[in-house]
Amino acid sequence: MLTASAYRPPWWLRSPHLQTMLGSSPWRRHRGAELLAATGAVTTGHLLDGGDGVRLHGLHSIVPGVAPRGLALLLHGWEGSTESSYMRLTAAHLLGRGFAVFRLNFRDHGDSHHLNEALFHSNRIDEVVHAAVDMSRRLLPHAGAPLVAAGYSLGGNFALRLALRAPAAGLDLVRVAAVCPVLDPAVTMTQMERGWRVYLRHFENRWRESLQRKRALFPQQHDFDDRTLKLDMRQLTEWLVQRHTDFGSLDAYFDGYSIAGDRLARLQVPADVLMAADDPVIPVAEFSALRLPANARLEMAERGGHCGFLLNARMDGFAESWVADRLAAIPD
Repeated sequence: MLTASAYRPPWWLRSPHLQTMLGSSPWRRHRGAELLAATGAVTTGHLLDGGDGVRLHGLHSIVPGVAPRGLALLLHGWEGSTESSYMRLTAAHLLGRGFAVFRLNFRDHGDSHHLNEALFHSNRIDEVVHAAVDMSRRLLPHAGAPLVAAGYSLGGNFALRLALRAPAAGLDLVRVAAVCPVLDPAVTMTQMERGWRVYLRHFENRWRESLQRKRALFPQQHDFDDRTLKLDMRQLTEWLVQRHTDFGSLDAYFDGYSIAGDRLARLQVPADVLMAADDPVIPVAEFSALRLPANARLEMAERGGHCGFLLNARMDGFAESWVADRLAAIPD
């Protein structure tokens, strides 16, 4: 089984910024599409019930003629989608290990903006739990087949919160894996503001595009002007909290989806977390204060950037293989 200590990129891939940027590059998306196509999987779109009228879109992939050993749910990062490179690559690895795979779009991600009027925010965990329950009821290969889940960045945060809530929701989740998960969003915001601002600008631009799409689809519900869209990340998040949530303050909103400190200590689902010590987006110091139960394990790689972990010029990735290894380590 792969371990974080085994990840040693070539010399030219040792920069955390290069890792991070290449990780979301067109070349890597192409590599993901290429490897996924090579599995011969058939992929179909599905709408899942997120509760209270919410609909979430996702893609279900199976290899024809292969009886799946289980179902893997994959969750993308903020402003990613089912078609993000790491989603495709992880799906390819899991399909190769005999799993059926479901790649879920969060609300307002991918091409799903039209499905729900209200805006996405990071505390919408209940609809993801509800959708996961609906997915398992409809798409598990057979009675008793194992359900596993994994996520990257914000998706890693969602995957771990899903695991926390799974027992109470009646979701028989047997294992989760998270790559570079957001632990304390307040600290992550500060890190992006103080660090290389290209990351902050990237997320600001992607979020503004998403909000513009939402405004065009639901002009009566979302009548914010262009001045709002020009706000910086912190101000725009504060606007979202005040206008579109019940949290009342930015601190309360961030606290709502934080999994830092001892918040994962009550995890009942076995969990594996992969982090890079040189992650330029999420401060690695947060992970030293993380309290995990005996059934959870943190692995720290020396390099990898933020969800990069690239291996070569073909854009193959270590993290996707690591996730597949971890999720496949369950009894048949």
